Amino acid sequence: MTTRNNTTPYWRLSGFYFFYFASLGALIPYWGLYLKDIGFDAGAIGSLMAVIMATKIISPNIWGWIADHTGKRMAIVRIGSLCAVLAFIGVFYTRQFWWLALVMLVFSFFWNAALPQFEATTFNHLGTETHRYSSIRLWGSIGFVVAVWGLGELLEFTGMGILPAILLGLFIGIWLMSLWVPEDAAGHLSLDHEPLRKVLTQPAVLGLLASCFFMQASHGPYYAFYSIYMSSHGYSLFIIGLLWALGVIAEVIVFLFMHRLVPRFGLKRLLIVSLLLASLRWLMLGLFPDNLVLMLSAQCLHAATFGIYHAAAIQLIHYYFRGRHQGKGQALYSSLSFGAGGAIGTLLSGHAWESVGGEVIYMTAAVFSLIAALISWRSVDNPAFNQVK
Repeated sequence: MTTRNNTTPYWRLSGFYFFYFASLGALIPYWGLYLKDIGFDAGAIGSLMAVIMATKIISPNIWGWIADHTGKRMAIVRIGSLCAVLAFIGVFYTRQFWWLALVMLVFSFFWNAALPQFEATTFNHLGTETHRYSSIRLWGSIGFVVAVWGLGELLEFTGMGILPAILLGLFIGIWLMSLWVPEDAAGHLSLDHEPLRKVLTQPAVLGLLASCFFMQASHGPYYAFYSIYMSSHGYSLFIIGLLWALGVIAEVIVFLFMHRLVPRFGLKRLLIVSLLLASLRWLMLGLFPDNLVLMLSAQCLHAATFGIYHAAAIQLIHYYFRGRHQGKGQALYSSLSFGAGGAIGTLLSGHAWESVGGEVIYMTAAVFSLIAALISWRSVDNPAFNQVK
């Protein structure tokens, strides 16, 4: 790990990432199984999971605009985290589909407000050392591993009913950690910047955002149905949790070395390689789900399909969106990729799952990530390392 600047509140920033992604480690792998356990079919599960991602289309942009015009990023993170806690309490009231859809809509509107603004806060802290982002972000991956690995065995013993209470505890942890990061951590952004429309009309920016959209669309069936898919092929919850954890452990390892990979290979090359490896990963899932060795190998590819991809994409966003556009840039990245892309991928896979099967769905995902690679190859810039700092 690189030596950190003494002015950077390393552990405060890392602690927030730890709890935020621990909540993802509980929500993404197991929420679909919880919904199945309480009686929902694949179409309903896909719709409810898509609600969480769909709010990323709007929520980050609203909060990003407010943050860029007020400079109060951490205030938004705190408010969003607290309101998410209060909204999520609604899941304990009833298990009716439309009520849960409403609760997840309100919850995720506030929950999705926090991360893009916290990402901008982290980059402002790092200043000219943006390549050190991965050494802080890796604690989010560690939190994910702790949650997904620990919960696999716990839920197999206790049943799925305890999951909402565990999630509520993790959401409270996110809010408490947000109180520990001071408001001045977000910094004050320069008023000297080019109009946002000029940034958005650059072919390289449009290409990057389109690539991110297709990449996350390809992840839709993975985040919503991977646990259900593995369970249908005879894997236990413990093994499923182990597979999820293995993927994120691989992600942690690559985060430790990203500060060396970026100056050596460049962001564009790393981005394209990660997109091509995503196609390979989805093909392996679609064609060989019963082969444990290949499933372990596919999970190791998470090092590239999330670790390298996210680190490269988010630094390219930071490179293109400067000054007071940083918050809006992070918000657009979140809303168009994890939001619109993830929601469409999840919704389509949910409604086609029972008719065509998981194998076909994952092979379709491989096509989506290949499209993302082609777009990146044709349009995305490859900035010099000193330009990204």
